[in-house]
Amino acid sequence: MQAFETLGLNWPGFLWHIVNFAVLLFILWKFLFPPILKMLDERQARIRESMERAEALRDESARAAEQVKAQLDEARREGQNIIAQATQIADRIKAERQQQAQTEYEAILKRAQEDAAREREQAFAELRSQVADLAVLAASRIIERNLDASTQRKLVDDFLAEAGAGDGRSR
Repeated sequence: MQAFETLGLNWPGFLWHIVNFAVLLFILWKFLFPPILKMLDERQARIRESMERAEALRDESARAAEQVKAQLDEARREGQNIIAQATQIADRIKAERQQQAQTEYEAILKRAQEDAAREREQAFAELRSQVADLAVLAASRIIERNLDASTQRKLVDDFLAEAGAGDGRSR
C-alpha cells in the first residue's frame, strides 16, 4: 500500500473508483448497450438493404440500358431497311418512267415517220398527177389530137411504169 501512496495514489479512493466504474459498466451493459447495439444492428441492416437495393437498381438499370440499346439497334436496322426499300422503289419507278418515256419516244418517232411517209407519198401522188397533167398537156399539144382524159391518164401511167418512175424516184 505504501507503494500506492508513494505514487500518490489513495488506496481507498482507488477502490471506490473501481467499484463505481464496475457499477457504471454494469448499468451501461444492462440498460444502455442493448438499445445502442440494437440500433446499430438495425442501422447495419438498413444499410445492407440499401446496398442490396442499390445493387438491384444498378442491375435493373444495366438491363434497361441493354434493352434500350437493343431497341435502338432494331430501330436503326428497320430504318435502314425502310431506306433500302425506298431506294429500290425509287429505282424501279425511275426505270419504269425511263421505259415509259422510251416507249412514248418510239411511238412519237413512229408516228412522225408515218406522217412523213404519208406526206411524201401524198406529195409524190400530187407530183405524179401534175406531171401526168403536164405530160398530157404537152402530148396533146404535140400530137394535137383529141384524147379524152381517161385515155390520157392511161397513156401517162403506162409511160411512167415503163420509165420506172412508179414511186416517183428515177433510176
